[in-house]
Amino acid sequence: MKKTDVPQDAHPVYAGETKVLYARNEQGRLETVASAGWEVEAQVLEQALAEIARLTADALQRARAGRTSPLEYHMYRQRMDVPMLARASGRFRWQVRRDFDPRRFVRLSARRLQAYADALGVDVETLQRLPE
Repeated sequence: MKKTDVPQDAHPVYAGETKVLYARNEQGRLETVASAGWEVEAQVLEQALAEIARLTADALQRARAGRTSPLEYHMYRQRMDVPMLARASGRFRWQVRRDFDPRRFVRLSARRLQAYADALGVDVETLQRLPE
C-alpha cells in the first residue's frame, strides 16, 4: 500500500486513537504511517464488541441463575475467552471450563482464585461476586 492510500476513516469506535501501519513512501521503502482507521475495520470491530457484550450478558444471566460461576462472567467482561484465560492463569482449557461449574468454583483454593484474579486484573473478592 502506498503512503497516500493509507485509510483515514475516523470512527467513534476508535475513540480518537490512531494506529500505525506500514506503507511504501515515494522511494518505494516501507515506513510507518499513522492511520485514523478504516471503515470496514471499524464495522468488524463494532460487531466483535457487540458479540463480547452479548456473551458477557449471557454469562451474567447464567451466573445469577446458578448455571455457571462468576469466573465466566468476569472472563468475558475482561474481553477474554477460555484459551486466553487458560494461558494467562497457567491452567489448561479444560480446567478453566471445569471451574465454570458453580459447585466447583466455590471450593477452589485461594491459590487458584488468586491466579484467576491476577489474570483478570481484579481482586479475589470481586472475582467471587457478580455486579448488582
